[in-house]
Amino acid sequence: MVDTTAVDIRIDRNGPIPISFQVARELEAAIADGRLPRGAYLDNELALAERWQISRLTLRRAIGELVESGLLVRRRGIGTKVVSDQLPKPHRLGSLHDDLVARNEVPRTTVLAADRVVADDHIADQLDLAPGSTIVYLERCRLLGDRRLALLRDWLTPTAFGTITPAELISHGLFELMRREGVWPHSAERKVGARIAGPVDAALLGLPVGAPLLTVSSVVLDRAGVRINVSEQIHDGSDYTLELRVVES
Repeated sequence: MVDTTAVDIRIDRNGPIPISFQVARELEAAIADGRLPRGAYLDNELALAERWQISRLTLRRAIGELVESGLLVRRRGIGTKVVSDQLPKPHRLGSLHDDLVARNEVPRTTVLAADRVVADDHIADQLDLAPGSTIVYLERCRLLGDRRLALLRDWLTPTAFGTITPAELISHGLFELMRREGVWPHSAERKVGARIAGPVDAALLGLPVGAPLLTVSSVVLDRAGVRINVSEQIHDGSDYTLELRVVES
């Protein structure tokens, strides 16, 4: 068992960065510099939570992130073990526009809405904002030629949207424009789902009512772990392929 008292967890308890995000980064640093070497076991969660004066739920979230990235593994009755000291390589978080351009496609965009609105309770909660906060709502249709690929709906903090104009959204990806504003999307929590097209979505995508739709919902965080964007992509479910690469840890 590694003496985890040698691991200096420094937490800013008054700043906007979630504590679980800070703990995950501190543990990453300890693994990278050898304070938590490969093969080492962490103390049990209760002892660590008490030592670092954080909740067990916060610690579990931080450890869970590193389990998902392949740095740690949890075994019931055995504990949490460092299984890799190779930090995951950073990937640039891209948008549908970026993906299409990378495939040498020429996407087009129709901007259906770009307004400042009052966040409802659900969106405010997802963005960690107070109910009734002002946010930016975007609705766009992404096309290739005359083919309607997807509806894009985004809810952003005003800071994340910055000085972006509706005209710029026609020819640029949202993340590209956000980076220009000095806001860097870093990670996303995504859910893939399915539903049938109602009258509004069917009309916007040129599909019959009741057609199958595939949805991709995301909550995007910046480098500091602050939630900056909630989005929903709606695709024609009859013409969409989702590819996943699964690796056993």
